[in-house]
Amino acid sequence: MGSRINILWFRRDLRLADNAALFHSLKAGRPVLPVFIFDRTILNKLDNKADRRVEFIHAALEEMQEALVKMGSSLLVLDGIPTKVFASLANQYEIDTVFINQDYEPDALERDAAVAALLADKRIAFRRFKDQVIFEKEEVVKDDGKPYTVFTPYSRKWKARLGASDLEAYPTKQHLDAFLKQAPLALPSLKQIGFEPVNKPFPSKELNEAIIQQYSRNRDFPALENGTSKLGVHLRFGTVSVRAVARKAQQLNETFLNELIWRDFYHSILWHFPKVGKGHSFKAEYDRIEWMNDEALFKRWCEGTTGYPIVDAGMHELNATGFMHNRVRMIVASFLTRHLLIDWRWGEAYFAAHLLDYDLAANNGGWQWASGSGCDAAPYFRVFNPYLQTQKFDKDLRYIRKWVPEFEEFSYPKPIVVHEEARKRVLDVYAKALKG
Repeated sequence: MGSRINILWFRRDLRLADNAALFHSLKAGRPVLPVFIFDRTILNKLDNKADRRVEFIHAALEEMQEALVKMGSSLLVLDGIPTKVFASLANQYEIDTVFINQDYEPDALERDAAVAALLADKRIAFRRFKDQVIFEKEEVVKDDGKPYTVFTPYSRKWKARLGASDLEAYPTKQHLDAFLKQAPLALPSLKQIGFEPVNKPFPSKELNEAIIQQYSRNRDFPALENGTSKLGVHLRFGTVSVRAVARKAQQLNETFLNELIWRDFYHSILWHFPKVGKGHSFKAEYDRIEWMNDEALFKRWCEGTTGYPIVDAGMHELNATGFMHNRVRMIVASFLTRHLLIDWRWGEAYFAAHLLDYDLAANNGGWQWASGSGCDAAPYFRVFNPYLQTQKFDKDLRYIRKWVPEFEEFSYPKPIVVHEEARKRVLDVYAKALKG
């Protein structure tokens, strides 16, 4: 086969074990050059040059590089626009095929289509594989072939379709000698790509069985340090295999498995209804809502100075750590859209900029659920009462005291809206919009 090679293009699958596209590339009969591209079309949109997601990616690349160097190979890490990078690579190497794992976001699909077209002009094949979800595209649909838009029947079909082979690991370790043999290539530093390290620890990627076993009991209580797995960032960037997580969930806790099914469900919605990823409400009539969009109130929400301790605690946690407990995410999202009548897209964008585990499908799905505009969403007349949510899920105020220790002080701000007044207002505004 001479000097022709294949390329494995890493994106949101940053691991060497149980990786679908990597497995198929290693078995394809040519030396495999592993490539990662710091995509300038994404990085140039990031205002925070200490964005910890970039640091997380960089750390994952360093971990993979260490393993590859021991095998006599190396990652090739580049910085640029993917089409330009591949045009350059095609001039440097005799490339037979580029292998990727499928990404389902609208911008990613456009990027991949552009790369595929460029490669096709150079007679280079472009092969896609399923890796970041258990089921994709048309694999879980209604009997008539139409997509599900309600979670419960989707989850039933998902579970009925699931077979042991769907969760089997790809045995990549048996084929690692197929990596292209080369001297170690230097990875660009964070500083070289324009970012600064924060040097705070990231959540562990270990599958903690005790957390999964107790998940049903503990998941709604944000004060519990180990109530949830915090695997979101690892699933987002593929430093763990979703199949491995699902196997463990299947053995230990159906509620935890349901969270993975929600993840597949939102990816299915994004695939079948890409308009939701482009700023449109799933339910078109919700685009008629007359949002107040008060910038001063939005700033108070962002800063965590609303005068509602459970809301402020969530925002303080997010701003300090890049993480927010799932129950609290629902509370703060409901508060922004229902109490403050601020467009869900504002909150979606703020979470997109600050969440370590930001994922378009899940973030969009969660925000549209909270605002009532999404598929299978909370009905518009359901308005979370922050005080009742606190009483149910943080009655000892441990979470609030951790993140808003000043809430009992005289200096703590008064509530920026009165719950009952805000509830009446949002019901009136929504009812008017939905009447058409």
